[in-house]
Amino acid sequence: MSKKTSLWALLLVLLVTMLMAGCGGGGGEKKEAAKEPAKTEVKADAKGGDSKKLIVYTSMKESLIKGIVEGFKAKNPGIDIDYQSAGAGKLMAKIAAERQSGKILADIIWTSEVPDFYKMKSEGILEVYKSPVLPEIVNPFPDYDGSFHAARLGTLGIIVNTDKIKELPTQWSDLLKPEYKNGFGVADPALSGTAYMSIALLEKQFGWEFFEKIKANGGRIGKGSGQVIDDTASGELCSSLAVDYITNDKIKKGAHIKMSYPPELLVVPSPVAIFKGTAKLDAAKKFIDYLLGKEAQAKIALEGTIPVREDVEIPKEFQLPAPKAALEKSIKINYLEVVDSKEAIVKKFSEIMQTKK
Repeated sequence: MSKKTSLWALLLVLLVTMLMAGCGGGGGEKKEAAKEPAKTEVKADAKGGDSKKLIVYTSMKESLIKGIVEGFKAKNPGIDIDYQSAGAGKLMAKIAAERQSGKILADIIWTSEVPDFYKMKSEGILEVYKSPVLPEIVNPFPDYDGSFHAARLGTLGIIVNTDKIKELPTQWSDLLKPEYKNGFGVADPALSGTAYMSIALLEKQFGWEFFEKIKANGGRIGKGSGQVIDDTASGELCSSLAVDYITNDKIKKGAHIKMSYPPELLVVPSPVAIFKGTAKLDAAKKFIDYLLGKEAQAKIALEGTIPVREDVEIPKEFQLPAPKAALEKSIKINYLEVVDSKEAIVKKFSEIMQTKK
């Protein structure tokens, strides 16, 4: 072979090699292709959320939900979990908007507005799940079918600012006394599930006349459940209708407030449920099991609210009855009737409390 032929052959080999590298035949592009799946590994699932993270929508305040989520993470290190906390009314509006877009971003819902759960159940958006923990808990729902579960038995009582009122009330009628004039507040039932349920319970026990008298004594509508407690602690109000564990958290932090419970006890179950169609069903079931279990229920009791387990001790300082005793003392109500009456009750209460006197 001549030198000229050898040179052309060498040039041809070099050209082929360069073309193969440019078209992906070289090792560099193979490495880049191997990285590609990592870009799509964490992607939106069918509901639009992070496919790896369990999402809880809850009206529980930070003092309660944070410890439970941390406990669940410790027991289930392979499950990432996050929560969004807001008033029940705001959460339901958020869920309605997400349903319109076809994507409920949460996997679990936990609030204290029982009618919302009956409504969601009737609309078929809740997963039926009967936890193996159920035989160990106290169930306040006579028509329980696994669509939702009581995670705690919330109580509401009367709190007073101890700098303004020295003697704790013992009856609901005490709120009509002169010392409560222009100083008693109730959270807006359109925003707060516990406020709505407490108004429905008090109306059933005492009728609308009770709220008319409250208004005549200068009673007012506040904002959320936490806000009326803050307003009482600051002295803007002298008293309010208040949620147990939120009040106890404020007292721990030094607020000059005290809680009392009249004989007609306001008990508001806080239901928890799984949204149907979640891609994280197994993780959601584990969260329900943990929440109803002894460890989480002990955390609930330590916050000064009633657990759903008889085998969990409530600290004596909170002066709360055990679960079964609480249900026996509580004002009884038909939850299905409350579902149908919600709009009318909120409207009537607002009309009474916003009337100029």
